[in-house]
Amino acid sequence: MFNFKDIYINEWFSIVGPLEKNSKLKNYNLAMNDYYYGESTIEKAEVKMQNVVLNYLLKSHKPDLIVGSDLMNQMVITNMSLTDRSIPALGIYSACASSVAGLIDLAIFIGSRKIKEGLYITSSHNLNAEKQYRFPVEYGAPKPKRSTFTTTGSIGITLSKNPSKIKLINGTFGCIVDSYVKDVFNMGAVMAPSAADTLERHLKETKTTVDDYDLILTGDLGKVGSKILAELLKKKEIILKNHIDAGTLIYSNDEYSGGSGPVVLPLVLFNNIIYNKKYKRILLLATGSLHSPVLVNQKNTIPAVTHALTIEVEK
Repeated sequence: MFNFKDIYINEWFSIVGPLEKNSKLKNYNLAMNDYYYGESTIEKAEVKMQNVVLNYLLKSHKPDLIVGSDLMNQMVITNMSLTDRSIPALGIYSACASSVAGLIDLAIFIGSRKIKEGLYITSSHNLNAEKQYRFPVEYGAPKPKRSTFTTTGSIGITLSKNPSKIKLINGTFGCIVDSYVKDVFNMGAVMAPSAADTLERHLKETKTTVDDYDLILTGDLGKVGSKILAELLKKKEIILKNHIDAGTLIYSNDEYSGGSGPVVLPLVLFNNIIYNKKYKRILLLATGSLHSPVLVNQKNTIPAVTHALTIEVEK
């Protein structure tokens, strides 16, 4: 567990996909009209998403380090968007848990005074993720209701010691937990055990209880994973009364279990949650399914990881 002193989130900028612009997200900056975003491939479209976010934030910020993540092989999206920018870059991969991992990394660097300002960038694209991890949408393969829908969007976040209304308090890196689940559609069941494990350890290490937080915001467990999380914690005598799952919140319909992707938690947090006056002390639990198509095809189970970050929002 890491304690942070006087480290703040200063600015963010987000772009959302064609479905997400009509979702429950309220305060995003830009929206795509289609999945290609004026590009010839969906991969180039996701790179463009990140570039639009970066170009906006870099007009007024000069980060000493950019930390980035995405879901594509070898993080090719982030690598392409950061090419030739002449800014030191660090790519990290915790799947959909990457957002909190990236913010913790930057907070550690800033706290050690190795850098003065950092920028985190992430994205996910529904068509890219489906093609890589399951089936290209052109196949028309049906998905069960327990599955989640990869959210399309990108968000950039800047951090420094310059005071703002959002302060980082502490963070906990999660352990890798084997879910014993082989179902590539049931990401909620894959990630719920790791979410329970990290939450329990974070509470123990920070000497807090769930009642010390106005909100516990998980990343993308969806309806299925959220139910499993509650059941697992109940066995440990931890009752979640103040829990919201970002993936469950983002979409209006219930066709699937909810939204997923590394962009879900920060999109919901910065476009919805922080504007709610009753949420002052928030515990973020970014959940990630460490899913390899190769290993899944070899009938292996899917491990997962969850990272925790406490923030305080001045109202």
